[in-house]
Amino acid sequence: MSDADAARDALRAAWDDMLADLTRARDAIDSPELMPAPGNERNLAEGYRYLMGFAHSAIERAFFEDPRFPTFRHALQILNKGTIDNADAIYFMAPIDGRASHVVRGHVGDHRHWRGEPPASDGPKAPRYLIFETTDGCIAGDSGSLTELRPGVKVQTGRIDSRELQVDAAGRFEILLAPERPDGHTGNFLCTHRRTSRPHPDEPEGSPDRYACYVSGRQLFDDWEHEEPSALTITRIDAAATAPEPLDASFAAAQIRRLGSLVNGQMRFWNEFYTVLLETYGKQGAKSGDDESERFMPRNKFNEPNAASGATGGGQSTNIYAGGVWELDDDEALLIESRTVVEPDYRGMNLSNLWGESLDYANHQTSLTAHQAATDSDGAVRYVVAHRDPGVANWLDTTGHREGFLNPRWTYTEQPPREQWPTISARKIRFDEIRSELPDDVRTVTPAERDECIGIRREHVQRRFRVF
Repeated sequence: MSDADAARDALRAAWDDMLADLTRARDAIDSPELMPAPGNERNLAEGYRYLMGFAHSAIERAFFEDPRFPTFRHALQILNKGTIDNADAIYFMAPIDGRASHVVRGHVGDHRHWRGEPPASDGPKAPRYLIFETTDGCIAGDSGSLTELRPGVKVQTGRIDSRELQVDAAGRFEILLAPERPDGHTGNFLCTHRRTSRPHPDEPEGSPDRYACYVSGRQLFDDWEHEEPSALTITRIDAAATAPEPLDASFAAAQIRRLGSLVNGQMRFWNEFYTVLLETYGKQGAKSGDDESERFMPRNKFNEPNAASGATGGGQSTNIYAGGVWELDDDEALLIESRTVVEPDYRGMNLSNLWGESLDYANHQTSLTAHQAATDSDGAVRYVVAHRDPGVANWLDTTGHREGFLNPRWTYTEQPPREQWPTISARKIRFDEIRSELPDDVRTVTPAERDECIGIRREHVQRRFRVF
């Protein structure tokens, strides 16, 4: 057999294995034992889109993810939503070898708000918040099993955010990523090494030294009209003059198989996460007659705010999260009230379907930031979740979904004491009760004003995810 024949057979076999894994991933859309979202027509249709989003991401990761030659990519975006993503975020990620040194470079607009000063009134502004985190351990969901959430599987080695970032007068910054800060270095630094108290739980005889395999982060947007994304680059210092080897059949076959495995793992993990850990469809182990409000994600209510942890699927380490599930008929609405004692660096509220995809935030008002939301005269922020526009500023559009995830977030560089954490509550009311249940001076909007808001949203989302 010639080398070409052997390569053809190996690649065909890998392709067949990938298709088998994609079929297993497809089963997670509609097989009850794999705990999918309820099987109505819209959920089924969106389930296939959701799966293809993981396929889009897996193609990039399988063939263009090389820690010797790292580059930033969108971890989540409008083409591959999931994991209850934040409608206000750019999620970025690059593979790294934490034993090596790297430099991240970026350029931002007016960023005085990073220092606690009033933001610029107009002109290009930096994102409301920017964070970089270095981590050792697989990306959430890759394993396909909740066991990856065990303590010690993932370890954060470093973090730096916009409150700490040194930026020059022209808006440029550099961050050195290395296992330790060099002597005399005083600039931005992100550590890629951490010595833990015990080895990885799957390697009990291994070393307690952990080296980051990814640098990831978020750019969070508040004023969608004026805040602009920061272009980021990453360079591995010791590989600047080299280049990757040509692709061969062995490597391509391995990556084709990895592609299918990643999609299958992600689909199965997040179904199980939403069903078992979040208890989206009922209290796990509950007996008949148990109080349904005890489930982690209660219906038409919120759980207690939580700092980022395994219970939240990890998430941004500076976030406080809360969550619930709306369940509304056509003539019903959910009235949400939130208050903050300590103003966060960022706060936002958005809706997701039961696959964890944020709802269409470009063409519908399915999310609101602090800048976008109106605050009532008593200091509370009140949102109205409903299937149609009630004419109040803080309407969150379900886009017709009878049920879905409620996703508030608050970001704090320095987390306040728990007694000063934000509060949030919700109660279901009739649609025709909305105005009577809100303060008399609640901000209202006309259809023309709503259209103007949607126009700003559409333009911002195009800028945020532009491809040229």
